[in-house]
Amino acid sequence: QVQLVESGGGLVQAGGSLRLSCAASGRTFSGYAVGWFRQAPGKEREFVVGVTGSGGGTSYADSVKGRVTISRDNAKNTVHLQMNSMKPEDTAVYYCAARPGGISVVRGFYEYWGQGTQVTVSS
Repeated sequence: QVQLVESGGGLVQAGGSLRLSCAASGRTFSGYAVGWFRQAPGKEREFVVGVTGSGGGTSYADSVKGRVTISRDNAKNTVHLQMNSMKPEDTAVYYCAARPGGISVVRGFYEYWGQGTQVTVSS
């Protein structure tokens, strides 16, 4: 079992920045890829960015490429999502998720999920 807890969400103005964190507990964290997904009201949950277990590989959705950076610290069992130049369309609940093996953009392939953290970007 892997337990995930997100933090760092909040209200930010367009053009601003936020840093989300995902804290993990349970099994050896470095064996799990971590993905960040988001879900806006009335929309499907979508992949935002992922990082491999070692932290050496990443994958970004086109909608956030160049504005978002993912990093992980396996010694502290945490993954961070730095979001810059934020837009109103970034408003959503952000979830981190973990799966053994590599990154997947498919939410159904992730075994463990956090409870989500709300991000609201005002125009």
